Amino acid sequence: MSKDIVNEPPPATGPAGPSPSILRHFTSMIYDSLLVIALIFVVNALGLGVAVQLSGGEREVLPPLAGQVLTALSLILFFGAFWLKSGQTLGMQAWRIKLVRSDGGRINAGQVVLRCLGAAISAACLGLGYWWKLVDRNHRYWHDYLSGTELILLPKASRDK
Repeated sequence: MSKDIVNEPPPATGPAGPSPSILRHFTSMIYDSLLVIALIFVVNALGLGVAVQLSGGEREVLPPLAGQVLTALSLILFFGAFWLKSGQTLGMQAWRIKLVRSDGGRINAGQVVLRCLGAAISAACLGLGYWWKLVDRNHRYWHDYLSGTELILLPKASRDK
């Protein structure tokens, strides 16, 4: 990627491994947001299409709450599929970030749901749950504590040929 994105300070090390900087994590979130936006468009278009077909094409019948629930479930499934498979979304892979349990093990489905709900709460509080990492001695977000997870920075791959 970039030359260590703005010369990061040495990462704090937790029980599971070194913690990525908040800048590195936010950059990976920008990568993932491109995929998430496309996913939301597709899922809601399909949901609306099904609703119109079921109503006989008379008018839009997808209630706003149904669209919101569909979007939330899609996001949980999107992140859950990546996190349960490898602990990394595509953006996290690009920036060498991995989600693990606080003890370093693989996360489970319950932790995925708790982390997604906690991340929504963190964002809803004007992002305070995200900025918390800057003052927390363990360098963790609110949703890390809620779900018993943490992000670790993976070492650079060796370039031996």
